[in-house]
Amino acid sequence: MVLNLSLPGNVFPARAFKFLRVSSLLGIHSNTCFDSDHFFCSFNPVTFYASLIDNSVHKSHLNQIHAQLLASGLQYSGFLITKLVNCSLNLAGIHYARKLFDFFPEPDVFLWNAIIRCYSRHSFFNDALEMYSRMQMAWVSHDGFTFPLVLKACSALLALDVGRGIHGQVFRCGFEGDVFVQNGLVSFYAKCGQIQQANVVFDRLSNKTIVSWTSLISGYAQNGEPVEALRIFSQMRKMNVNPDWIALVSVLKAYTDIEDLEHGKSIHGCVIKMGLESEIDLLISLTAMYAKCGQVKFARTFFDQVDVPNLILWNAMISGYAKNGYAEEALELFRQMITQNFRPDSITVTSGILACAQMGSLELARWMSDYVSRTEFSKDVFVNSALIDMFAKCGSIHLARIIFDRALDKDVVLWSAMIMGYGLHGHGKESIDLFGAMKQAGVCPNDVTFVGLLTACKNSGLVEEGWELFYHMRDYGIEPRHQHYACVVDLLGRKGYLDQAYSFIRNMPTQPGISVWGALLSACKIHRNVTLGEYAAEQLFSLDPYNTGHYVQLSNLYASARLWDRVAKVRVLMREKGLNKDTGQSVIEINGKLQAFQFGDKSHPRSSEIYEELENLERKLKEAGFSPHKESVLHDLNDEEIEETLCNHSERLAIAYGLISTSPGTTLMITKNLRACVNCHAATKLISKLMNREIVVRDTNRFHHFKDGLCSCGDYW
Repeated sequence: MVLNLSLPGNVFPARAFKFLRVSSLLGIHSNTCFDSDHFFCSFNPVTFYASLIDNSVHKSHLNQIHAQLLASGLQYSGFLITKLVNCSLNLAGIHYARKLFDFFPEPDVFLWNAIIRCYSRHSFFNDALEMYSRMQMAWVSHDGFTFPLVLKACSALLALDVGRGIHGQVFRCGFEGDVFVQNGLVSFYAKCGQIQQANVVFDRLSNKTIVSWTSLISGYAQNGEPVEALRIFSQMRKMNVNPDWIALVSVLKAYTDIEDLEHGKSIHGCVIKMGLESEIDLLISLTAMYAKCGQVKFARTFFDQVDVPNLILWNAMISGYAKNGYAEEALELFRQMITQNFRPDSITVTSGILACAQMGSLELARWMSDYVSRTEFSKDVFVNSALIDMFAKCGSIHLARIIFDRALDKDVVLWSAMIMGYGLHGHGKESIDLFGAMKQAGVCPNDVTFVGLLTACKNSGLVEEGWELFYHMRDYGIEPRHQHYACVVDLLGRKGYLDQAYSFIRNMPTQPGISVWGALLSACKIHRNVTLGEYAAEQLFSLDPYNTGHYVQLSNLYASARLWDRVAKVRVLMREKGLNKDTGQSVIEINGKLQAFQFGDKSHPRSSEIYEELENLERKLKEAGFSPHKESVLHDLNDEEIEETLCNHSERLAIAYGLISTSPGTTLMITKNLRACVNCHAATKLISKLMNREIVVRDTNRFHHFKDGLCSCGDYW
């Protein structure tokens, strides 16, 4: 029976190794006759060993083959050693490949390419460039496979100068017409952010392949030019070039960046038609697109298709949840990730912190801060900035300041986060003092810094200081944006300077947007200026006709002025447009758990106890001389109905539940989705004194810290 040298599949032939052992014992090293039964057959050793290398599945196989090459005198066969080096990529590792290379006396271009490829595939890009330099010193001529390998290493290291030098060598060596090499140049320049240079190389290509197009599309998508990436893709399709999965990944990223879900769905359809639904990079791109565009439930279906999600996929899903208001889901997934011992990065951690900030739970915030303190992210500027924002939004400006003070590297982001935190809590003086310290530290403010400063001023009634800060923005080369203008309008309007606020709007260098007119309408409601408020509402309706909040604000303005017929007209208009008013809701944290209450809510298991405590509070309030602010009721009701309505507001229910669920002296933390009403604000001040409790309430505008019968806002909100 003659030994069959055609080796089946990817299974290494045990009979071949038996032959190697026998031939070694018998001294058979060249063209020899051997039969598995009679020890005779004719074979070509180079072909034989090449077949063995191609079918190796373990490092031990390579060791045995190499030993036989040494024994048979074929250790200097460049063809076989190159095959061994290439095979060692997956089986033996880079160190084994380097030993094989170093043992070979005069490597040719194929062997040099093989070792450079090994380093590049294992992400040892500096070593890849070093081997290329040695190759040049050895006066070995390049071929069309050398340059793309080296350019890939330059791309990974963002070694622009080195890559430009290699570009020059491409011309000197006559490879300017090699499409493979030119594609490498397009990809190199694109990944190094030199997108215009990449375009120049691309335009000179006479034969543009799918790789050429994809490299350029990817370059634009990765360099923050999604619209241009999509234009190039459209141009490619007009040239009848069919996209591959790599091109579709870049196109999906572009549609994600501009949040164009409809066109993104068309690419999703293309993915399905091409049968690429299981491609991991496409699953990541689809997850990111649907998550960023608000379709988080649909995004989760793609996430769940991957058995072992990578970091990019975790980040896409967690950040998608967090940025679209699904805070609980984001935190659940974050905890699942760290429970599975999957190492997060700063993006993951920042998304988790954002979710905690949205939850408003101080206990969750402390848990997240403790987690960060045990990781390498404790010194990360962006993570610390997010922690400051989180603690500020969870009601503890004190803990936010601790994070700020312990940070060694304070950049403008960190300073701005702390200033914004003070602004949210209405600590205008502290915010301005911190701004002074920031300037003394030599840190230049940015536009976010001034948003925080102006927010602090408007929440503290510091009109002159806010006005001065606004006009100092240009001293730092900062042009005011809509947020800054809205803060100034709010600053003037809340203080009652409505005419000045309107004049300020009329003199804006840009068209006033929704935030500016919204600030004016809110101020008009506070001061019951119906005429100017109606004008502001008209502007809002023209800019944003389906935003429920604008109609509610106008309705509240009419109600505060007791114009009930106009209130009715607004309600009819809302019904015609299919708009519903948001239900008031207050959330209180008890022992780390959040409990939500709505107006007149009786669904809670302890409802009878809550209402009993509510009656007890009302009795104590009356005994203390408190009388309801009936003008804060925005419905046409009689006195008895008004009093009952005011008592049943959601935050009053939350306070009652907090009092019966915690020990005396415990601070109550409450978050509500609407602005605090005048009556509840006044009542909560007195409750804090009567019950000897600190009560912290976060409404849509700011924080209110009630203690000893006073509020941190100074009754200015």
